[in-house]
Amino acid sequence: MAPTVANSASTQEKLLRARAASAKLALLSTDEKNRMLLAMAEAIENHPQEILAANREDIEGSGLEGAMRDRLLLTPGRINDMAAGVREVAALADPIGETLAEWTRPNGLRIRKVRVPLGVVGIIYESRPNVTVDTAVLALKTGNAIVLRGGKEAACSNRRLVEIIAAVPGVPEGSIALLDSSTRQSVTELIKARGLVDVIIPRGGAGLIAFVTENSSVPVIETGAGNCHVFIDESADFDMADRIVINAKTQRPSVCNAAEKLLVHERIAAEYIPRIVRKLIEAGVEVRGDAKCRTLASAMNIVLAAEQDWHEEYLRLCIAVRVVASVDEAIAHINRYSTRNSESIVTRDDANARRFLRQVDSAAVYWNASTRFTDGGEFGFGAEMGISTQKLHCRGPFALAELTSSKYEIVGTGQVR
Repeated sequence: MAPTVANSASTQEKLLRARAASAKLALLSTDEKNRMLLAMAEAIENHPQEILAANREDIEGSGLEGAMRDRLLLTPGRINDMAAGVREVAALADPIGETLAEWTRPNGLRIRKVRVPLGVVGIIYESRPNVTVDTAVLALKTGNAIVLRGGKEAACSNRRLVEIIAAVPGVPEGSIALLDSSTRQSVTELIKARGLVDVIIPRGGAGLIAFVTENSSVPVIETGAGNCHVFIDESADFDMADRIVINAKTQRPSVCNAAEKLLVHERIAAEYIPRIVRKLIEAGVEVRGDAKCRTLASAMNIVLAAEQDWHEEYLRLCIAVRVVASVDEAIAHINRYSTRNSESIVTRDDANARRFLRQVDSAAVYWNASTRFTDGGEFGFGAEMGISTQKLHCRGPFALAELTSSKYEIVGTGQVR
């Protein structure tokens, strides 16, 4: 099967092929889809040097450093993880055809609500080549065609990965399409392709998401932005709090579920803030703080946080710290400044924890755990399309079930109205 990424094909041609392919994908059996997925995993494992060479070309031309470079970087281990992720998706239950509800009306009509593919999914994303594979295999498993528009910094990696997985025998031509990433024109063409594309998923920074949601004529599922908070309540176990804060901030700072803000209850602030600020600085984190935080950690000369800091998603080793008077003030702060992604409370107080879980308006809310678990794999979904921060059509990590719509099948015996 010829790869679907020929540079000579225009965006319009690729979208038309994807629409035609979506009709074929919807007819594939679960066994057929799983065989293709397993073949994709094997194909990725069989071409590590080609993938790494393409990625080296991207890395050398990107000019990226630190956490942003890490988002782009592929290693033998990450390639193996990609293949393992494909196999995990193959092992998951196929949602297509699942009966969601079934009932019989008094007139004898039998009505059944079933899951069906969305059709053609467009995804616009930045930097991370693993997203290319993750999203393509989720689309295939759910019988959807996918149109990928990755960032220009990952163009070589994305092209080689799509060539490898699209060449697997049985994959319908056009079902995995990669658009040109050298200009923004392909983004505009994709988000204006109403009638050819059924949904757009922007995955990346706040600027990308804002551009897509404000300009798309195709329905959008927002993902990605993560101004995430950890709140240390007055009854928190300090050792537990340390582990959670350090993990949430430093384990992989360039991703959307990394913690960007730390709130500390004023009754423990004098003891806890110097302790955690010291540990954060030792871990290489730049710490900014409100006036109270700076006074309590005066020996460490931390920077005064400006209003913009409370809004910013750093995506690097930087965190802003604020002292709050109560769990209610923490909740109010989070609901004002967060991007509705992931927030955590560390506390021994059941009532405060349950208030936090109930009142914080984010997609994932934790009690005594790191925000870094907001992830399709960690939730048991396999790979993910992203973390949805809106309320329609899905919220939080979304994968197979959220890549479906539904339709009604009605069986009668000659009834008329």
